[in-house]
Amino acid sequence: MKKIALLLMAAAITAGAAMAQAPKAPAFLKKGDTVAILSLASTPGDGVAEAGERAMRQWGFNVVTGKHVYDKHGMYAGTTEERLADFMDALRNPNVKAILSTRGGYGSSLLLPYVPIDTLRKYPKWIIGYSDITSMHSAQVRAGNMSLHANMCGALKERGANDPITLMLRDVLMGKLPHYEVPSHKLNHYGKATGMLVGGNMAVFSNLAGSKDYDFLDRDFVKGRDIILFFEDVSESMPRVMSMLTLLKLKGVLDAVKGIVVGRFTDYTHPAYGYADMPTLLEEYLADYKIPICYDFPASHDEAWNYPMIEGCNVTLNVRPDRTKLIFNK
Repeated sequence: MKKIALLLMAAAITAGAAMAQAPKAPAFLKKGDTVAILSLASTPGDGVAEAGERAMRQWGFNVVTGKHVYDKHGMYAGTTEERLADFMDALRNPNVKAILSTRGGYGSSLLLPYVPIDTLRKYPKWIIGYSDITSMHSAQVRAGNMSLHANMCGALKERGANDPITLMLRDVLMGKLPHYEVPSHKLNHYGKATGMLVGGNMAVFSNLAGSKDYDFLDRDFVKGRDIILFFEDVSESMPRVMSMLTLLKLKGVLDAVKGIVVGRFTDYTHPAYGYADMPTLLEEYLADYKIPICYDFPASHDEAWNYPMIEGCNVTLNVRPDRTKLIFNK
């Protein structure tokens, strides 16, 4: 009995150590590597996939495009089965090193029930996108892979391959870890913290609550970890945002958070409900948290204000009176 107890204890320690392991970066890209352009969520506008392909080729990468990239099925770029087929083909293709989304919208989370975590773990590669693609980032982090919250093909069409923020994406894909400095905000909480960066679109990751294998803010997953949380959203009402913050508190997530990076909330009604703007509302809720908090960081649905963020990477957040620094650590 004693021997069995010792074996069980050893197994528990091993499982706990595995759970606490930090996500690893998929292989960074070099010229000649292949990028797959896919529509994991909604159908893109005309010419969007082609713009992404031009940019990738300009950077020296080869490109393959999903068969269903322009399909339409309701609000989605094809049925769940069609989008899943494109995703799994790219995931299993050993030549594909990164998957670039054409756009967000709706629908990427519908793929997750058919993508076992072990499959993502077996085929680590960069998944690039924001908005609805946050669900994929969450799954990637849970699989032990870093993922890339960044502009997609739509921005490449509008901004081109040589736009400064677009070039940030290229640099990250090729292994240059970012070091961001942004102006101070009047509501910032000063301080310094280090932890694993996770986040993205607030509504999307909130909707993953309860999906134990895919939620990077699952209570058990964040337990024992230092978390730096970032979030942004578009067209969400103030009461809805407060509800999502309350959900994070009820889940116990905010108690694990060592720093918060608040991106820009766009296309919401303001002033509303007696608040001048969304940061004022958020600060009323977050005022009692004695941790570094940065407001109006360049993460948003405004593609001119959306820096690449490496999900699952260890970062240092340093919020100072004169400026905020976010450093991605090796």
